[in-house]
Amino acid sequence: MRMLVTLAAIVTSLELLSAVPSAAQTAAPAHAPDAKAAAATDFSAQRRVRPRTRIRVQPLYPYRRYHSFYPLPYDIEYPGPNARRDCTARYVTEYRPSGTVVVPRMNCWWVRG
Repeated sequence: MRMLVTLAAIVTSLELLSAVPSAAQTAAPAHAPDAKAAAATDFSAQRRVRPRTRIRVQPLYPYRRYHSFYPLPYDIEYPGPNARRDCTARYVTEYRPSGTVVVPRMNCWWVRG
C-alpha cells in the first residue's frame, strides 16, 4: 500500500512539473519581431491608476454662517430655507359605534425648495 501511495505522489508531482512552462519558454527573445507586441501586452496588463474621486461637501443650511459655542437643542434646522410643504389628502371610512363615517385624512411633509 505504501508503494502505491509513493508511486501516485511521484506521478502527480511529475505531471505538475511538466504542466508549468519554464521562464525560458515563455520569454520572447529581444531580437524577435514580436518583442514590441510582448512589451505592449505587458504594459496594457498593468492596472491604470485613476485619480481619487473628489467629494464636494455643501452645507445643508447655507444661511447659517456663524459658529455657536453652545450645542443646538435640535439636530437639524428643519425645514430650512426655500422649503415647501407637500401634502396628500384622501377620505377614509371609519367604523364607529354610531355608524360608518367618512373622514378626511391628510399627510404632509417638508420638501427642499
